[in-house]
Amino acid sequence: MASETNSEDKNIEVKENSEAEMQPILVKSVASKLKGYDFWRTTLGAAKYVVAPMVDQSEFAWRKLTRKYGAELCYTPMYHARMFGDPQTDAYRKDMWGTGPGDRPLIVQFCANDPVQLLTAAKIVEDKCEAVDINLGCPQHIARRGHYGSFLQDDWKLIESMDVKKTIAYAQMLEKAGCQLLTVHGRLREQKGHNTGLADWEQIKQVKQAVSIPVFANGNILYFEDVQKCLDYTGADGVMSAEATLYNPALFSGKIVPIWEIADEYLEICREHKEVNKVVYMRAHLFKLYKPCLSIYTDLRESLGKARTEADFETVVSELNGRLKADAAKENNSVDFTTDEEGIRHYPHWFCQAHVRPPNVHNLRKEDREETHGETESKRKSVQDDTIHANAKARRTSDRLLCHECPNVASSKCPFSMCKQCCLSKYPRDVASENTQNCEIHYARQNTEASVSVAV
Repeated sequence: MASETNSEDKNIEVKENSEAEMQPILVKSVASKLKGYDFWRTTLGAAKYVVAPMVDQSEFAWRKLTRKYGAELCYTPMYHARMFGDPQTDAYRKDMWGTGPGDRPLIVQFCANDPVQLLTAAKIVEDKCEAVDINLGCPQHIARRGHYGSFLQDDWKLIESMDVKKTIAYAQMLEKAGCQLLTVHGRLREQKGHNTGLADWEQIKQVKQAVSIPVFANGNILYFEDVQKCLDYTGADGVMSAEATLYNPALFSGKIVPIWEIADEYLEICREHKEVNKVVYMRAHLFKLYKPCLSIYTDLRESLGKARTEADFETVVSELNGRLKADAAKENNSVDFTTDEEGIRHYPHWFCQAHVRPPNVHNLRKEDREETHGETESKRKSVQDDTIHANAKARRTSDRLLCHECPNVASSKCPFSMCKQCCLSKYPRDVASENTQNCEIHYARQNTEASVSVAV
């Protein structure tokens, strides 16, 4: 839930209060804020183009880059409210938190299952953002273990999934509780990892029609034109995009931008804000940006993977950009693209372009993909499972090491030979239970899938 901040509440002291004692403070805080559409229009500038909260990916440098290319509102990565606000875990906040000039409007996302802990964390950032967002959609195993994200639904007796009637009632309950802005992802909790599949715009549409607060839609955005299609279909007030902006940070501008321009701009931002930037962020972003060409220049893929300093990244990027510019020059800098039978555009490899995650609905037959957004889960899962097995079999013929738990490729430095998702689910790093088998490569920061917004 995103929450508007207000200086009137700065005199509130958070002490060792019980949840019951804190309730009047929370109600007063919500009551003093702009509501719903007034909040969205006045505080958020009626933002329609929104960059989603993404763990290790929606950090300050990346937010600044996407804002340059049309993003009107950005979310931080998800922070753990208890750890963020606990003085004994101050290192966590210093390690995770980062912002700077031009980083507004901004919404800070927390996962939480305790109102006191949430308010404590929110008070720390209230003058550095426009709102605080509560994650009610993370479907990962660590969310189940910590009892937050989508697993808070279980308190509502939604054990396996929520049909559309319950989804609407759930949204209306959140609005009644003080939610000022609601983000709907249009997926079931089980749709994660390999089974992510197609978001159901029809569900988003029905939720939008059932509430009187602004709604952001998330899912199925590959190209700029998809934004308006989503707005028209769902009636939502804005569109939130996550993975699509990682491969094409210029998504909301509608521009087709050469990778070298984006990469140079990103590195310049990193140089300007070294104090809030990390090598691990840079590596992940650069791998996604250069994905269209790394299968061609495999030597530089290896070099990028071995880079450990900003200087290393500068060297690899300079070499990659030189090769891409040479390739573009040979083709007279052509921006021509082809479209396959699934409707996916294939631009020359020196341009940022949409990323289609296998298995994905766009790997299905065209006639299947053109069916309603509300296609059955059983059919979708069946086709996806076939694709998973086919992809896994293909990987086994390569020289890449597979994860011990799933068909994904394992991270080369993981001591347990697992992919990130499996490693974090099996060996989560949590302050409440220090595990001696922690993997330092996969620090426990999980992806977020959905959220709602309220004023604090």
